[in-house]
Amino acid sequence: MNLSRKSEAEKPSRQRGTHSVEERLNSEIVQMLELDGRMPFSEIAQKLGVSEGTVRNRVNAMKDAGLLRIVAIADPTAAEYKADAMVCLKVAPGTTPHIVAERLGAVPSVVYILWVTGRFDLMVELVCDEPDDLATFLEEHIHGVEDIVDAEVMLGLKNFKNQFLLKRNWEQRSKT
Repeated sequence: MNLSRKSEAEKPSRQRGTHSVEERLNSEIVQMLELDGRMPFSEIAQKLGVSEGTVRNRVNAMKDAGLLRIVAIADPTAAEYKADAMVCLKVAPGTTPHIVAERLGAVPSVVYILWVTGRFDLMVELVCDEPDDLATFLEEHIHGVEDIVDAEVMLGLKNFKNQFLLKRNWEQRSKT
């Protein structure tokens, strides 16, 4: 039995900044599905020069591994929301951004919460079906609430680019 070690020349090498053929192929498949989640595997295969079975197997493997989920995305501007606003929040002493984020995350109109550095602690995006819903949200969840000491509200006027997924009720939908 020969247990000799492979020489350095025989070992597979991986250059810094490069991806394996498999990783590149997976990435290219994902990029195509990001543009059109309903693109047929046969079309993806033709564009990438691989078999339809290869695409199907890779997509299924990425799904099984939890690396890929194909979902429908609603664009707030296309859905004709009446108000889109960003609210920057300063959290009160004695509480944490995580606690406030959990509380606000339960509100259906909140679609994005980011812990940030700088003057504020949290940046929250919400979309409202009716203009009065924004005022109601601010009254009920922001102003006069003990865990927030300061808020700056910025109403969206025009959306020039949006490549983020809407997260509204994501947890509820993914469990059904």
